[in-house]
Amino acid sequence: MEIRHATHPDQIPRLGTEELRARHLVEDLFRPGTVRAVYSHHDRMVVAGTAPAPGEPVALPAFDALRGPYFLDHREAGIVNVGAPGTVTVDGAVHRLGDKDCLYVGRGAREVVFASDGPSPARFYLVSTAAHTEHPTALVRFADTEGVGLGSAEGSNLRTLRRYIHADGVRSCQLVLGVTVLEPGSMWNTMPCHTHDRRTEVYLYTGLPEDQRVVHLMGRPQETRNLIVADGQAVISPSWSVHCGFGTHHYAFVWAMGGENQAFEDMDPVAVADLR
Repeated sequence: MEIRHATHPDQIPRLGTEELRARHLVEDLFRPGTVRAVYSHHDRMVVAGTAPAPGEPVALPAFDALRGPYFLDHREAGIVNVGAPGTVTVDGAVHRLGDKDCLYVGRGAREVVFASDGPSPARFYLVSTAAHTEHPTALVRFADTEGVGLGSAEGSNLRTLRRYIHADGVRSCQLVLGVTVLEPGSMWNTMPCHTHDRRTEVYLYTGLPEDQRVVHLMGRPQETRNLIVADGQAVISPSWSVHCGFGTHHYAFVWAMGGENQAFEDMDPVAVADLR
């Protein structure tokens, strides 16, 4: 497990491209045969991924950095499959996940095992937050969630937002998670952008062709920086940072938040004219 310390906004202007990527971009998430994990000191969030080879299940380790007998000893997790069909087995119970299906696993689960169903690997993406209460494991299928249409074709941000783990859906201690899918011809994932001073947010970009990218904006609204992001890469956005992006191709992204509250609307909008 890689440990990443929190960054102060005053540090960002002094960071070069590689330093900025090393602190805020999570690459190479979906490795066969192992779980790649990053522990961020921003709201103690963990981002992880794996792509089990067919016939070779991968267990979620109890990383030493978590100081517990198993990964979810004092944590909860949302797991989204962004690949071919696969299964997540939690303490012996098997859950089948297709593309963009989500499994919430609550605090106290001891054994989590990932497996691919067929010749193509599943790609399991995991986001975890600290938890002080227990909630039951729950499966949410992409096709069964209610989509909310946002944006416009004129603004190049026509998209559908689906909430999975939230106060009025699958209950959690503090984790909030969902998926947003952009329509063909739309490139901005949100604009105007925003910050939310009470929560860290992580974006995983998915559905991009191999030769396409998203230009992700981050930093203080008055002094932004950018990251060039490929398919299957995640961006950790501190509470003080804007987080939005423009793609060279339409895509989807898994958004996940952890922090002081679960109020989706608790955000601070930034007018386009105020960005620098």
